[in-house]
Amino acid sequence: MLIGILLVLTWLILLLRYPAKALPVSLVAAVALGLVATFVIWQDSRETRQLERLDLRLSHAPQTCPADRPLQVSLTNTNAVPLLELRWRVAAYVPGDTVNLADNTYTSARYRGPGELQAGATWQECLPLPALRSGYRPGTLEFRAEHLQGRFSN
Repeated sequence: MLIGILLVLTWLILLLRYPAKALPVSLVAAVALGLVATFVIWQDSRETRQLERLDLRLSHAPQTCPADRPLQVSLTNTNAVPLLELRWRVAAYVPGDTVNLADNTYTSARYRGPGELQAGATWQECLPLPALRSGYRPGTLEFRAEHLQGRFSN
């Protein structure tokens, strides 16, 4: 932070002392910074749109999944490009409620999807349940994927 303050003070001094030389350089730097900011915002919105096009469904399925992994995950990539990597956290809710009953601590597991999922492909897997608050049965809860982070092919 100290280095940033020193750079800003140095820039202001140069701008006041040598305005004819510092002003064109400052304008070029401001335009370059604006272009970089525009590119970053565009990339972020593009990734958000691609993550919104994923169909990720979670359900408690002890009949079809092994006992140690009763959470069935179904993921469909409806994007036009392959999904390279996907991570998320699982939240558990009583239907109609907004209180997350999954213990999402710093040490809790982050779930990962398949390595590469082609456009239009579907992936299904059984995963372990997250740690739940005491007194709640998994069969009565609704599971959702939250905090999705993904990477797509260009």
